[in-house]
Amino acid sequence: MRQAAQARGNQRVPASRRKQGQRRQTPFVPGEYTGRDPQGLGKVFNRFVNERGWNSPVAVGSVISRWDELVGPDVSAHCKPESFSDTTVQVRCDSTAWATQLRLLRSALIARFDAELGPGVVTRIEVIGPAAPNWRKGLRSVKGRGPRDTYG
Repeated sequence: MRQAAQARGNQRVPASRRKQGQRRQTPFVPGEYTGRDPQGLGKVFNRFVNERGWNSPVAVGSVISRWDELVGPDVSAHCKPESFSDTTVQVRCDSTAWATQLRLLRSALIARFDAELGPGVVTRIEVIGPAAPNWRKGLRSVKGRGPRDTYG
């Protein structure tokens, strides 16, 4: 620690060598971080993340965990993020109507992600419609397209 302080240019003067009533040589500058001042948890965490280069993984977690807040309650009730790879979010919607709606909102949502999370975190939203029912039940099944006129 002493070597690091000397490398920064700080000189250690023992209390016995200081004159009576003399204070430390480093003056206090408001707003400047000296390493010993108490800091808010948000500042400390942000500095910690930036120093280690963890911006991207934290942003990925923010997209998934803050989905309801970022897209709004209406969209989040019908569309849920499934995965996040590179800069692409894969979203599954519970109906084809909501899948179409999300495709139309795609550019507005990317702009909102850029404003909230930083530019380049999300560059593409891949919309997946609802999962189709599986008609192959049981050990044996007939080859073909499956039932067709059952919904009309």
